[in-house]
Amino acid sequence: MNVLQLDAFRRAPLCTDPFEYLVVRDFVAPAALSAVIRDFPPLCDTGLLPVAATHHGPAFAALVAEIESEALTREFSEKFGLALSPRQLLTTVRGRCAPKDGRIHTDSPSKLVTALLYLNDRWGAEGGRLRLLRGAHDIEDVVAEVPPDGGTLVAFRRTDRSYHGHTPYVGVRRYLMFNWMADRAAARRETLRHRLSATVKRLLPRHRSAP
Repeated sequence: MNVLQLDAFRRAPLCTDPFEYLVVRDFVAPAALSAVIRDFPPLCDTGLLPVAATHHGPAFAALVAEIESEALTREFSEKFGLALSPRQLLTTVRGRCAPKDGRIHTDSPSKLVTALLYLNDRWGAEGGRLRLLRGAHDIEDVVAEVPPDGGTLVAFRRTDRSYHGHTPYVGVRRYLMFNWMADRAAARRETLRHRLSATVKRLLPRHRSAP
């Protein structure tokens, strides 16, 4: 059984105002979601970590394999009109949210496309809902708000206007992020940066989130 529902991705409209983005509910097949969440890597620290540096179960590994496949890269290339390559793909994971997280930002120019796949149960909190925004200064100037429900995908093309953030939330907030980078060297640099950050946080307990 496939973990991802590519038909749902193909049907999702690509919005273009104020930047290109799409939202896909049930991108992870509902029948596979509970196993994927169960096999999500146990992460105690905040911050992103390369998937290859984590310990996770087989259902999560199957999800990652489909994300890193040439087939999914072709789907994203067609949707966004870009010549993407699996060799440019950087796949990271995050399990917890800290008080400082969610500040409005755009991603770095080294990223071509950002995709966030949420792997939580049904989200009931008011905070922690991703907001796609019209500008850099007002978290209430919302184009779209997406609760991080399990199986929901948000993807957007990085531009100087692709502002996003969320209101404060502290606690478990699981997602897998995958980015197509400008080139392989950029992907390697980002991987090393996330590994170094994770090592520092393990050595400095003050960086840990409250349970």
